Amino acid sequence: MNNDPASRIQDLRQFGEFGGVNPSVTDSSTYTFLEAHTMEETFHGEHAGCFLYSRHWNPSNKYLADALLAMEQTESAWITASGMAAITCSILELCHAGDHIVTSVTTYGGTFAFLKNWLPKFDVQVSFVNIADLESVKKAIQPNTRLIYTEAVNNPLLQISNIPVLADIAREKGIMLMVDNTFSPMIFTPAVLGADLVVYSMTKFINGKNDCVAGAICGPQSFINDLADVNKGSAMLLGPVLDPIRSSGILKNLHTLHIRMKQHSKNALYIARKFREIGLKVTYPGLEDHPQHELMKSMMNEEFGFGGMLTIDLKSHEIANQVKFISLHLKQIIVYPLY
Repeated sequence: MNNDPASRIQDLRQFGEFGGVNPSVTDSSTYTFLEAHTMEETFHGEHAGCFLYSRHWNPSNKYLADALLAMEQTESAWITASGMAAITCSILELCHAGDHIVTSVTTYGGTFAFLKNWLPKFDVQVSFVNIADLESVKKAIQPNTRLIYTEAVNNPLLQISNIPVLADIAREKGIMLMVDNTFSPMIFTPAVLGADLVVYSMTKFINGKNDCVAGAICGPQSFINDLADVNKGSAMLLGPVLDPIRSSGILKNLHTLHIRMKQHSKNALYIARKFREIGLKVTYPGLEDHPQHELMKSMMNEEFGFGGMLTIDLKSHEIANQVKFISLHLKQIIVYPLY
């Protein structure tokens, strides 16, 4: 098996209809069928190569999905209009009234709000734990637990999840592990480490241009089929479709992701060390005193480094308000002030 995510994307050899280097953009909301029965069968999930309606599938999103599943080594993938759409559609597909989720108490704000404020309205309960405390994770699991949800690299505290052990815990209890890999594409391959589902906000590193919002879900073919089911699939019925033109742009940018991630990591490590030298309290998983430094080394694809995110403790609310955030000139390293 090819363990290099960049070359797996390149190996797809996705050419446009007329031999273009980039696949052609399919600028259409609806598609034609030569036979009525083919349309009917497509409605029932048959004829995977046929396109029904762009909210369901379109060729441009399929090209991008194929590249992502190659990168993540999953059976299939689905493209959404935002990272939150990827997270919410996946959870709503898995969980129903009466179910329970175990998740990290420190997670991206939008995800936290969905888990804490939105899901309980539909009788889905959530337990928030320190995801690095594996005993707390085990103790939080209930008979009705359906899912463990975590981030590979926590946003914004940069805590690292022990994906292989969390996967073991999930398998032992017959539940699923979903990992948000937004901060660490190519650095981690969560599905290889044992995750059942991998979600992304492609708005960040994957697209890398700060010019669009998009998300992705990578996982088993059966799960993606359920998401896309025209009668009951959460992604189909909630409709978070990404515009084909945006999808095409992300696919082009994906071909430079391996170069960008290596440089992001190199820049971040340099800055983290410089901040330390001038006396700032900095958190970065590439520093030897980070609590999960050795854990990250044991899971990561080493050539891509420790990522492009670091945090600094500015010690007071007032100083943090003066800084808000510092966008460094070294290409998309953002330092979030913690207070």
